[in-house]
This record gives sequence, C-alpha cells and structure tokens, in this order.
Amino acid sequence: MRGKLWFSIWVLFLWGSCWGRFVVEKNSLKVTSPEDLKGIYECAIGNFGIPQYGGTMLGFVVYPKSNRKACKSFDEFDISFKSKPGAFPTFLLVDRGDCYFTTKAWNAQNAGAAAILVADNKVEPLITMDTPEEDSSVADYFQNITVPSALVSKSFGDSLKKALDNGDMVNVNLDWRESLPHPDERVEYEFWTNSNDECGAKCESQIEFVKSFKGAAQILEKKGYTQFTPHYITWYCPEAFILSKQCKSQCINHGRYCAPDPEQDFSKGYDGKDVVVQNLRQVCVFKVANESRKPWLWWDYVTDFAIRCPMKEKKYTKECAEEVIKSLGLDLKKINKCVGNPDADEENPVLKAEQDAQIGKGSRGDVTILPTLVINNRQYRGKLDKGAVLKAICAGFQETTEPAVCLSEGIETNECLENNGGCWHDKAANVTACKDTFRGRVCECPIVKGVKFVGDGYTHCEASGSGRCEINNGGCWKETRNGQTYSACVDGGCKCPPGFKGDGNKKCEDIDECKERTACQCSGCKCKNTWGSYECNCRGDLLYMKEHDTCISKKPTTEVGWSFIWVIFLGLAAAGIGGYAVYKYRIRSYMDSEIRAIMAQYMPLDNQSEVPNHVHHGDI
Repeated sequence: MRGKLWFSIWVLFLWGSCWGRFVVEKNSLKVTSPEDLKGIYECAIGNFGIPQYGGTMLGFVVYPKSNRKACKSFDEFDISFKSKPGAFPTFLLVDRGDCYFTTKAWNAQNAGAAAILVADNKVEPLITMDTPEEDSSVADYFQNITVPSALVSKSFGDSLKKALDNGDMVNVNLDWRESLPHPDERVEYEFWTNSNDECGAKCESQIEFVKSFKGAAQILEKKGYTQFTPHYITWYCPEAFILSKQCKSQCINHGRYCAPDPEQDFSKGYDGKDVVVQNLRQVCVFKVANESRKPWLWWDYVTDFAIRCPMKEKKYTKECAEEVIKSLGLDLKKINKCVGNPDADEENPVLKAEQDAQIGKGSRGDVTILPTLVINNRQYRGKLDKGAVLKAICAGFQETTEPAVCLSEGIETNECLENNGGCWHDKAANVTACKDTFRGRVCECPIVKGVKFVGDGYTHCEASGSGRCEINNGGCWKETRNGQTYSACVDGGCKCPPGFKGDGNKKCEDIDECKERTACQCSGCKCKNTWGSYECNCRGDLLYMKEHDTCISKKPTTEVGWSFIWVIFLGLAAAGIGGYAVYKYRIRSYMDSEIRAIMAQYMPLDNQSEVPNHVHHGDI
C-alpha cells in the first residue's frame, strides 16, 4: 500500500514538472430555430463516444423534466428519447455536475438520445469532457459509448433552456466537417501509445485498437494516402530523486527518461524502465522500417509483440522482441544501434526527440495523456475505435480526394445510390455527375474514358472535345435499321446527316426525296424512297446515274460501237484532206502574188497597164 502511495505522489510530481498546454478541440453547433436563437455556436468535443468527423447531424433539443443532470438511468423515470421512424433525432440537453461526463452520456444513450449536450454550470472557457480515471470494474461502459457529446457554455445553455420553457421547438445542426483541417491530398497523423500491457482497461483497448486498425492503416500508408508516425511519452525524474530506488527502477539514462511502473507496484513484476526500453525499441523499429520504405511494418511488429511477448507470461523481454524483429526481416543491428545504451549517463537522441515532440505547436496542445491520436496537427477526440478513428482520418482529406477505404460500407453512406443524389444522370450511357465524398455528394460533370463532360452537374452535362461521339454518341440522335446506322454526332454539336431532318439531339426524321421532288426527276425515271436515302430506276435496259440524274444504256452492242468509230475516223480523214487542200491553195496563191510583184518592178506584164510616173512633192 505504501508503494502505491509513493508511486502516486511521484507521478503527480512528474505531471507537475511537465505541465503543458491543453488545447480544446471544438466543433460548431448551428441553431436554425427559433428565430431569436438563430446562429452558430462553439461547443467542445467530448473525449469519448464517436464524433461524426466530416459529417453533420440534424436534430431537436430536449431538456428533461426529471433527472436533469442525467446521473441516474432514465428508466427509473420511465423516460425515453428514442425517435420514431421519420422523426428528427433527439439531442438531450443536461446539466453539468454530480457525476462523470461519461455517466451522463451512457444514461442518455441508453434512453435513446442521438447526442448529448452538457450545459456548463459556471462561466468559463470551454473545456474537454474527458474520461475519468475510474476503477476498471465500473468503467467498462466507456468502450460502449457511441453517441457524440459536446459541452456548451453556461450562457448558451441558459438560452436553450429558456426557449424550451417558452414552448419553442429548438432545431440544431451539429457540424463536425471542419473539426479537422484538410490542407492537401495526404493526411498526416500521430499515435501516442505505450508498450505496457498491464495498465488495465486502457491498455487492453489500446492493444485491441492497434490489432483492428492495422489493416486499414497499412492500406492507407502503402498507397501514399497517409503519413503515420508513432510516438511514446516519457517523463524525467526530478533531480533530487535521481539516485532513489524508485527513479532507478523507473528510468534509464540516469533519470532522463522514465515511465510509471506497469502494475503500479514497485515490489513485483516489470519496472517502468523495462517499458521505456521497449518503447524506445518500438520507435527504432519504425525508424529502420521507414528508412527501408516500409513504415507499415511497425503495425506488424507492435501487434505481434503484444501477442508473443506479454507481461503476464513473463515474455516482455529483449530476446522475445528480437525474435519478432527477425521474423519481419528487419535489420536487427540497426535497431540495436538506434536503441543505444540505456545505462549510459547521456542523452538518447531518439528519446530526446520524443520528449521535444510532446510539446504542442500551433493549434496542437501538449501531449499529456495516453493514448492520444493527432490528425493533421489536431488532437482527436472520441473513442479509440477503428471505425471512429477512420472517420476522423477520412475527414482530414480534401473533398473528392478520399481513398476508397473512406467510402466503404460502414464508414460512409453513399448518397449517390438514392435518386442519383439529385444530380444529372444519363441512363443510356450509365454516366452520372454524382460523386460520392466523405463529406457528402457533389454534382460535378464527369470525365469518362478521357472525354470531359461540361455543364452544371445538376440538370445538364454534355460530352465535349475529341472523342465525344464515343460516349453515348455525344448525346446526339443515333438509330440503326436493317443493319444501317446513321448518327447526328459531328464535331462541335449534333446535326442530322444527309437524308434526314430534325434538331439532331433527340430526333432526326427521314426525308422523302421522291415526295418532295428533290431527286429522280429525269424522263422515264421511277423513284422509291428508302430510310435515309432513295432509289431511282429507269425503264427498260437503261441505268440511272445519280450524279447526273440521267439514264444510260446498260448493254451497248459491238456493231453500233464499231460503226460509230468508223464514222468518226472517216470524218477526221475528210477534215484532214480538206484542210491540206486549203493549205496548198493558200500557199500557192500567196507565192504567185509575190513573184508578180517582184517582176513588175523590172518589166511590164501582159496584164498590167501603164503605170504613170508619180511626182513626189518633196523632190527638187
């Protein structure tokens, strides 16, 4: 008994020596009615139950007439808050005081409430409703609390009560969508844990969480969706007690790194320094695995170590740990070098970095309790449960970038399954603008097989760009008859093909070329309309030429052909002879006239009369 008392005093001293800054994680509560209460109010997320990270919950507030602090079961008062099918969920408003927050939440949950709002009983900044350090025999219900819980300020609580007393219906919307930041397409999270398995219900639930969450964590890590880092809390021994038996048994490296006794009894079992060394080994396993680009092996090591090397079976040893390390193919020498010498009077760089990481930075508070989950630099509030934690991690992704595991059944409800989420949908092509996300559906025109659809996403989406006709024919008219297919899809829009008329979108009608007298107008032609075209036949043995809208003979004879050729040949020959005769005559006449002109200059010709002398006016 004396050992336990000394241990409690020592732990309190350590807590006082490393007092830190605790940040309250909040979400918003929106009041939609009555009118005078409309607005958005802050509330603190309880550190138990399952907050609906990334989601919202609509309901109406009820303030009970009896058991207003919810410290007793509502069955004793024959009161139920279970909503009827189709009705709004009930948010139970209760007063702070007289019992643990978890007791209030458990009683509210058993009475059928969907959520619990605890009104503070004094004017102060919002605090986090935490789980009490109760004896495990009465704390089993911690793990079974599922309803979300929130603490509201005294002034806001008083306003809610006043509105309810006046008979007003108070409608509220709890909103956890922005409880976690989501700056990029990767979520970074830390898990502050402990290798101790002899601390009662908390250690057991922590080990069970690691086992159940391992699969999801490894999928997220292997595909690059998350960046995970495990951490371990250590304390330092006050300088005045470094040489004490208690510090020597609970600390390594000359009192620099300490952990509480696992059984809270210095006289039996393992000591705190055993826990510190194993914690250090688990950090080194992660560091070496991360260097080999397999950080997810940490989950395998921690799970296997808990199964193969439990304290209860006296296997919580270095030898057992090394067997697990070897089975996973990790470099044992590197890990042992990372662990270093626990007896040395010097700082261990790995544990020094762990102590520095405990200090809160920015929006994150100091890590002071185990286990603690930090997601995107915000401390997680709620039950350490696979589904609840996965919801919180998924809330850290930017909308529409969530991995498939976040949209799996049991984690998120697919709003696109009902009425297509109210978005545009082409049933014929099975193309939809509804895109399911962790925070709800969005109506966004899709990209299908490299073809982008454009539109508002709600009432209209249309394929655009090259290849658009490959997706549901670009939304244009298309029909097949008797093996013949016609389409109205062309670059830039929908246009009925030749032989059809219409808008090209939903309808194209066949043009009756025969009836409209636009074809087959030659003499003796007979016109027959067909779907998308027409047929024109000529009488007898004549063949129709569509390009010239005329008929020609199908069977030309050889006799007619040769006669025609002889006529042409004889015609060409006669034209040649005639041309030659004309040529010879013209040449001969020209030559005769020239010769006569020359001879006339020297002698008179018989048929030439006397030529008189001409006087040139310019002669002297």
